Amino acid sequence: MSGTPLDDSAVREFITQGYTLVQADQPAEFHRDISEKLDTTLDAEGNPGNNILPRVPELSAIFDSPSVRGALHSLLGPGYSMHPHRYCHLNRPGSQGQNWHKDDYVYDSNARHHRFRWLMAFYYPQDVDPDMGPTGIMPARQHHNYISDPDPAKAIELEQKLCGPAGTVALVNFDVWHRATANTSNRKRHMLKFQFLRMQEPIEANWQCTDEDWRQVAKDAHPGLSAHIWHWLAGAPATNARSVEDAAALISILQNDNEKQYIDMAYELGHLGDRAVPALIDALRLEALAKAESKQAKTPANVQGGNPADLATAHALSAIGPAAVPALIEELASADWPLRSAAADILGNLGLESRTATPALNRALTDENRWVRRNAAEALGTISPEDEESVELLAKALQDGSEPVRRNAALALAKIGPAAASAVSALRASLADENRYTRFNALLALQRIGTPTALDALWNDVHTARWCPITNKETPY
Repeated sequence: MSGTPLDDSAVREFITQGYTLVQADQPAEFHRDISEKLDTTLDAEGNPGNNILPRVPELSAIFDSPSVRGALHSLLGPGYSMHPHRYCHLNRPGSQGQNWHKDDYVYDSNARHHRFRWLMAFYYPQDVDPDMGPTGIMPARQHHNYISDPDPAKAIELEQKLCGPAGTVALVNFDVWHRATANTSNRKRHMLKFQFLRMQEPIEANWQCTDEDWRQVAKDAHPGLSAHIWHWLAGAPATNARSVEDAAALISILQNDNEKQYIDMAYELGHLGDRAVPALIDALRLEALAKAESKQAKTPANVQGGNPADLATAHALSAIGPAAVPALIEELASADWPLRSAAADILGNLGLESRTATPALNRALTDENRWVRRNAAEALGTISPEDEESVELLAKALQDGSEPVRRNAALALAKIGPAAASAVSALRASLADENRYTRFNALLALQRIGTPTALDALWNDVHTARWCPITNKETPY
């Protein structure tokens, strides 16, 4: 069941502002009980981190409610998955709040694509007023990696405090700038952060879509980008129909330091289609080599370090669509790893439009450079080819010496699903991986493959790892 879908207005709000608010369907006393249980748990046991869901399993009802489930289905499509990272943020009275930041992709370094495939859900189990330290976001800035200052006292951008009654769930773009604001009240504020990700590329609109065309809305910082995301989310082909323009002039703007300008120029170039590809590939070569190291730096936008493929020219080539695929396949054979890494990432971001790149991405899984292997594994997951060679190579990648490669290989096999049945043995071995998120992705893959052998391996692991929510030091058995 997909629940109650969002309407056009809510989807437009999410695309342009980076968030939309949904009200869970439970009565007020349900949220009050959760809030009280959170108080008891945090006071007696400390913060359980990722284990907050098995510790307070009633939370699952929030994300099973028709309104929330329908909103997630609208934005992430059928078969979306809850990520195993979640956290209970307690903002106590008198707190000073946080600095502005973006979340990293849980110790991975995904390029921040405009085609969103991850989102966060912020759930409030109590009424939250502006003085209670609600989560603050910078609306319409989710695609910007730079702001005036991470210090909220110095930042000049607009802040939107996400407030609402108990049961409010804020669905936010994963790349939104956010922070806990100061709690000047005498009440505690709980906020439960969960993450969700798309498991298959959009082929049709999954919301209550009554208007196939993009309608520009007020306060839209990037109309060209918004139109592109709207059509992608609806499974519609890109429309590249513009008169001939000077691609070189647009690319010169793409390469400046003004984020708003180069984001807008990426989508202007997208309208030129194959006419812009040669010049953009030349620009990609220059940018990838020039920024290979700086893009990996730790910043407020990428606290664990960024992906070297997160480039302005990459956004433009993604906006062009299938016409860019042949040239990108050629760049996968470049002598320079930053260019191979960028090509793999762009091909993945193009999703179903780049299925012809599957053989080249398969070869990239064995590249000598870890970034190329990592981005190729993620790309194959997004494309999800039902290709035996891809499955075989992804299964081998589960033993890669680089954890992000293993994690993305396991997630790719999960996205491929039943066609990855030959990888069950390798996935079973990955259940003992040293990284908790690689382990989870292997479990997810086994569940989605769904054969008796896969489900047997899944059950054996869950039987051992099961958390009993009513077992604690007072009632140990």
